[in-house]
Amino acid sequence: MKYLRNQHLLCLLTLLTAFCTNEQVNAQTRPNIVFILTDDQGWGDLSIHGNVNVSTPNIDRIGREGARFSRFYVAPLCAPTRAGLLTGRYHYRTGVWGVSSSKEFMNPDEVTFADMFKKAGYATGAFGKWHNGSQYPYHPNGRGFDEFYGFLSGHYANYFNTMLDHNGKAVRSNGYITDDLTDKAIAFIEKNRAQPFVCYVPYNAPHSPFQVPDKYYDRVKARGVKMFGKNKSGEELEVTISALAMCENIDENVGRILSKLDQLKLSENTIVIYMTDNGPNSWRWNGDMKGRKGMADEGGVRVPFLIRWPGKIAAGKVVGGNAAYIDLLPTLTDLAGISSKGSKPLDGISLKPALTGKIPQVPERVLFTSINKSSSIRKGNYLFSGGSLFDLSKDSTQQNDIASKEPELTGTLSAALENWQSEMSKSIDTARWLPVGYRQFPKAVLPSQDAVLHRSKNSTLSYSASAPNSSWIANWNDLESYVTWNVAVNTSGKYKVNIYYTSPEPGDAFTLTFNQKSISGKIRDVFDPPLIESPDRVKRQAESYEKEFKTLEVGEVDLQKGRGVLKLVATDIQGEKFADIRAVELILVK
Repeated sequence: MKYLRNQHLLCLLTLLTAFCTNEQVNAQTRPNIVFILTDDQGWGDLSIHGNVNVSTPNIDRIGREGARFSRFYVAPLCAPTRAGLLTGRYHYRTGVWGVSSSKEFMNPDEVTFADMFKKAGYATGAFGKWHNGSQYPYHPNGRGFDEFYGFLSGHYANYFNTMLDHNGKAVRSNGYITDDLTDKAIAFIEKNRAQPFVCYVPYNAPHSPFQVPDKYYDRVKARGVKMFGKNKSGEELEVTISALAMCENIDENVGRILSKLDQLKLSENTIVIYMTDNGPNSWRWNGDMKGRKGMADEGGVRVPFLIRWPGKIAAGKVVGGNAAYIDLLPTLTDLAGISSKGSKPLDGISLKPALTGKIPQVPERVLFTSINKSSSIRKGNYLFSGGSLFDLSKDSTQQNDIASKEPELTGTLSAALENWQSEMSKSIDTARWLPVGYRQFPKAVLPSQDAVLHRSKNSTLSYSASAPNSSWIANWNDLESYVTWNVAVNTSGKYKVNIYYTSPEPGDAFTLTFNQKSISGKIRDVFDPPLIESPDRVKRQAESYEKEFKTLEVGEVDLQKGRGVLKLVATDIQGEKFADIRAVELILVK
């Protein structure tokens, strides 16, 4: 009897072992996701598309070992594209309608692909440029990402040894930013290699300022520029060389990620995607397409989209039809076999059937593109933009307007675009409230770019650069001007108040008020550091330079839950100007 009991126990253990082993195998066969996004890199900035000015063998490898789309479209600017690819919805629906001054904040009730994969048991990490909101729950840690390392806004000041955000804490990066982001992404992959993961790598290059290590710049410059942009008179060779050098640095880092996947034997079960967020940020070779970044024509919104999944997606496949950034979420969830329930109605569709050969190409549908006053609509081979109609199958560079030859189609597309724009305008909320006071993220930084500057008649109050992102409040020369932030306090309680400042003179005084509560302070310590050296290849146009700021601990104040205006008023100016202000910080204490 004892022998039989032992045999039964052995059989039971064998069955349990087999069950656990099968469960482990099933868990390991769920595909990992590595999603690489670049900033301001055009369709033409890859050698796989025929540009001899640049060499991108590692990026090209993704397309050669996987698939690429003949026509893939995004929004004309970066923050809108990011909101759409994260949610599967047109960016206007998500509350994003610009790139600065809180227009880039994605509504907190939107569901991201990171939320969905996290719910399905994936480890989720993002490493790079976020640009869809700064304060929690806009912060990536509130949008489904367990790990975040990078920066939160656009137009960053410096790409070498700069200040970044790591899960809500300020840290200094190491070396060139693209290399550093790759280091952190690789560390995340290594850490989570035994479980399914989503690794989102939104590089900020080749966005200006044009900074890149010497070896890449020297290599591209020595090779020379042989292919030029359609608007050759507007092309600046130093910009072209610098941007392409940044692209070659990106390529090397993509190679590092692919090598790490090979080394860890994860390549076969990892979906790798490479795409860009809008057209090129300068006039340079882009397949002779019309337009560039910020424009809704082909050159501004047609971008590369390369995807590799060995054994599931045929190598060298070129997928026809029109695909778009709003298709990313439904495609990823479909490929991984996870639920997309809980999201709002999607505008995108799954591209899985076209990728796996179940259908010959992406089904025909209508795609809309718009930002500011630039808009377009695409259906099949036809593009309607700026009152003109083009057949892209015969005229990919938009040379021949056929609107007069196709009046019925022109009228139909024009009306559809107008109706869509009217619908999207209802989603725009110009009053964006900055959240503070979440216990899981008690520190809220209110940066200068989210402030409203109220200037008196003779005031010189301004941002330190034309693009407010990564800038500071400067040239504050009078007591009548003031600055405000629209704030939503989530939790009633006591808050510690800090201000980040620089000032060449001691004694400047100020008052902060919020819904009848106020706190005053005085700058007693001189802190006026020089601008940090910026190794720009080209003179910058929009970005501010970078400098260190000192933290002034103002005190504590009791705030009640609710919305209101946080108002910063200068009450005493000792020198010619009030202190430069980078941010106000509110920390929930209790």
